[in-house]
Amino acid sequence: MARQADPVIEFRDVSYRLPNGREILHALDLETRSGEILVLLGRSGSGKTTALKLVNRLLETSAGNLLIEARVARQWDTIKLRRHIGYAIQEVGLFPHYTIARNIGLVPSIERWPASRIHVRVQELLKLVGLNPDIGSRYPHELSGGQRQRVGVARALAADPPILLMDEPFGALDPLTRSDLQREFLSLQKQLGKTVLFVTHDLHEALLLGTKIALLEEGRLVSIGSPQEFLNSADPLVQKYVHAFSGAEQARGGK
Repeated sequence: MARQADPVIEFRDVSYRLPNGREILHALDLETRSGEILVLLGRSGSGKTTALKLVNRLLETSAGNLLIEARVARQWDTIKLRRHIGYAIQEVGLFPHYTIARNIGLVPSIERWPASRIHVRVQELLKLVGLNPDIGSRYPHELSGGQRQRVGVARALAADPPILLMDEPFGALDPLTRSDLQREFLSLQKQLGKTVLFVTHDLHEALLLGTKIALLEEGRLVSIGSPQEFLNSADPLVQKYVHAFSGAEQARGGK
């Protein structure tokens, strides 16, 4: 286990190349500590999702070291590592033939929790993400997009993992539902204090949710710091993001 002062997730000069030699991530150095939300911001193809997949070993580093709780990722048992991490994605990925309760309770059941404990945990989580526990007997196709996304977050939290990986989890939702879920996620994080690696291409979301923001471009780290440090950065690419964001905010205000 990592000590209190250790980074929970640490990329040390990490690179990732495809089998054909194309480099997707180059010499990435960043870290996040307990209770932080580190947002990976960048355009499509910047390497954000690749970085996430390296953490739970869906992909393996080509160079450098990736540490999880002060231990090199390759030294972790892959199954134990993945059960140590909750994963929420844009498409949610719920099993359509499973009830909501069974979807949420999947990892605890794999971990051989007693059925009574799983039932209690599912009820707790449905309430925690703002859903009526009665919804547990329904199926994914019977829920709205926002409800399914809440279920996806509940499933990621089911076995109480200390780490969450979130890959544009609210990206497919309409603006009002997305805004609601962003606020609810922040409230949830204040209660739970997870260590979160959060992927987005939306600067508004990054500024709202992030403890730190890491901007990636073509697989390279451009900038990392607090939201205020990001806004104040003199880096030309960061400034492009800030100006585009400011212009969008002004346009909204003018409507």
